[in-house]
Amino acid sequence: MNPATNLSSAITRYVHHDDTLPLPQLRKLGLIYSSYRFVVSLFSMLMLYISARTGNSASLPSFLQQTTLSFYVLLSLILLGLFYVVRKHMRRQLAFGLALDVIILSLLLYTTGNPDLQLTMLYMVVVAASFMLLHGSQALVITLLAIILVIYQQFFYAIANSMSLANLGDALLMSASFLAVGGLSWSISQRLVQLEKVAANHAKEVERLNVINQEVITQMVNGVIVIDKQHIVLANLAAHQLLSLSFVTPATPVTVQNTLDDTKETQNQALLSNFEQQLNEQHSQLFNACLSVASGQSRAFTYDVPAVANASIFGKLRVQIIPLKDDSKLVILEDLRREQASAQQLKLASLGQLTASIAHEIRNPLAAISQASQLLMEDVAEQMEDDSALTSESNAAMTGNHELYEMIFSQTKRVNRIIEDILKLSRQQTATQQVLELAEWMPSFLENYFQGHDIFLRIKTKPIISFDTHQLEQILINLINNGLRYSSYAHPHAYVEIDIYCADNDVIIDILDNGNGVSAGNLQLLFDPFFTTDKAGTGLGLYLSQAFCEANQARLLYIPEHEKTCFRLIVPSIKSDNKFQTIEENLS
Repeated sequence: MNPATNLSSAITRYVHHDDTLPLPQLRKLGLIYSSYRFVVSLFSMLMLYISARTGNSASLPSFLQQTTLSFYVLLSLILLGLFYVVRKHMRRQLAFGLALDVIILSLLLYTTGNPDLQLTMLYMVVVAASFMLLHGSQALVITLLAIILVIYQQFFYAIANSMSLANLGDALLMSASFLAVGGLSWSISQRLVQLEKVAANHAKEVERLNVINQEVITQMVNGVIVIDKQHIVLANLAAHQLLSLSFVTPATPVTVQNTLDDTKETQNQALLSNFEQQLNEQHSQLFNACLSVASGQSRAFTYDVPAVANASIFGKLRVQIIPLKDDSKLVILEDLRREQASAQQLKLASLGQLTASIAHEIRNPLAAISQASQLLMEDVAEQMEDDSALTSESNAAMTGNHELYEMIFSQTKRVNRIIEDILKLSRQQTATQQVLELAEWMPSFLENYFQGHDIFLRIKTKPIISFDTHQLEQILINLINNGLRYSSYAHPHAYVEIDIYCADNDVIIDILDNGNGVSAGNLQLLFDPFFTTDKAGTGLGLYLSQAFCEANQARLLYIPEHEKTCFRLIVPSIKSDNKFQTIEENLS
């Protein structure tokens, strides 16, 4: 293949595979060039009339010049207005305007008779603009049109007047300059387009990473707050939930002047302003502590959530203040319930190992004592049946012995129940959490364990939690049995109510009964092991229930402010149906 063919194929490849400016940039540059055309045509027209008023016959404009410039001013104004109003086919409009520029300049060059420096510069601008604004093939056509008209008008001028080799040489040199300027402009435009694409790709990547970062921050369990210049510039959903602050996005109407991006930015600003206002009102101590940390300094402390912020759900938060490079501060809020759950897991594991090691040693003598007491009771019963002639004193002594043996046997059974309750901690040291839909699971549980009892279930939402099924059953069995027992002490008709609803990101399960409640003096001892006000109880039910709750990152509380006896189970919610729907069931 010869070099001419290689050059031709290379030119063809570059022309047909060139990159062009994106439409927004094309419209911006097109408006600039259309304005430039109108200014140049108007300026040329003014200079024409100024020269005509001087009265110098040698510099008087010809009729062709006057007609051409008048026509050029009118078309420039029309093209400018058309390009500004019509947003379709912008390259076609620009191509028509550039071709018109070449024709007008060629007519003006013909009227001068020889190549003019000013017209040459205007030709250069047209050629350069064509390669920047149009496709390579269109720009090449505009350039070839300019070369043909420049050379042709010199031949036409030579035929009409006289042949000048100097003017012809200047025309050829001008044509070569067109090609050089066109090639250089095309190369620069391609580089600009590539830089524009690189910048656009970088902007998209930054936007994608920003969206990913926002999603990661939003889905974080820990609360994240960023403070810059004494104002909050970022706060995720967990921060609202941990501090029990409302997360309501204000509605902003979208108008012609207010685009979607502007609306989103306005909503974010309003949300952050609302969050800062609530934080300053309900958690002024925390907010002031964050603002008081000096620039470049870090701090960590534990924050007790005040009662006004629903302290029954979140007790304590660990607050970490980390300085950033731009003198802003990163505040991380961590719910201490996870640490309490981990500590409870270790406690359960240690207690499980202890109970497993001593259970055998305790149960062996306990079984012997229980069996001996049973044999003694049977022996006394047989003697009392066989020896009918016993004196009253002997009969009374045997009856007293029988009561003592029964007391020993009942106490051995109570000790055995205590051992079994403690062994429940070692049977399942690590909570095996499962996803539970309480609206479906709770009725089935009550049907299996409390058939025949008056249990009133009210579910106001459809929450989904993650909990160990066996441990949740043990917790509810203990609480419901306690409610039925103490309710029967106060009223002849014993019943228990169960309310399930959501608060922030938690599911609340209230176990209610109409008993006498817990006295103020016993509140501090309520969840201690072996504490009980019932002579038949072991004192481990509430302690084990609270241990199981902490192992599942939940909390068990007694609510003395409630009008009824209320034990509240607080479990982190996975998902819930926002529609209010009340489910009431009565198991009797």
